[in-house]
Amino acid sequence: MKKISLIASLVFLSAISCRKEIKAEKGGIDIISNVYFAASKNLDSMKTFHVSKLNYKGDSIIEIVPDLQVPEMNAGKYFIKDSLYYDIGIKDQINNRLIVLSDVFKSQKPKSVFNKSDGAIYTKEPLKNYRNRKNLSDTVLFGKEYQRFEIKSPWNYSRFYIYKTDTILPYSLYKNIENDYKGRLERIDSYNRKTDVFVSVQLIPRSKMDEEAEDTFNFNDFALKGKLH
Repeated sequence: MKKISLIASLVFLSAISCRKEIKAEKGGIDIISNVYFAASKNLDSMKTFHVSKLNYKGDSIIEIVPDLQVPEMNAGKYFIKDSLYYDIGIKDQINNRLIVLSDVFKSQKPKSVFNKSDGAIYTKEPLKNYRNRKNLSDTVLFGKEYQRFEIKSPWNYSRFYIYKTDTILPYSLYKNIENDYKGRLERIDSYNRKTDVFVSVQLIPRSKMDEEAEDTFNFNDFALKGKLH
């Protein structure tokens, strides 16, 4: 009986260790940044920036970059896939004409997302002092439980929040952190002692896409089916 129990335990542990990540099929991700000025004095002087609206279907992403001064307007729009991106911005949307992505691919040379300067930032650079991080106790924010760690340096202090989940998204702030903690990095809080500025960056997943991104995906699916027939 003990032998059977031991075998069952080993099978269970093996199943956990071999557990596969689940890729989200479609949805959206908002990247929000709250910046607090003179943070040590009070939290009254702050600004909120809607950095990016990422909409994905499989591993394809349509990114809408809101204007930081006028969030109701778009400052840019990109199609992203396999670390490459194409500009499908407002200059290509005359009279709200839906974009045929295959035409964009033919007319544009793709660029590396690591050279993209606005919206969601992609980086190959490792997180500084990651090896010197200190794990903290778990906490609950907005009804979700997060694993946490902090990194301290003479002038900066940062705290990272990882939501434990098997479901992965096509965009990640730091993929190596998510691999190490088997979860999704959804928040980074940083304080700069020199400038007295506190910055909170939040990655907020959602199940629905923005309407204009969904229309573009649907239109291109329809166009592709038409070509196949």
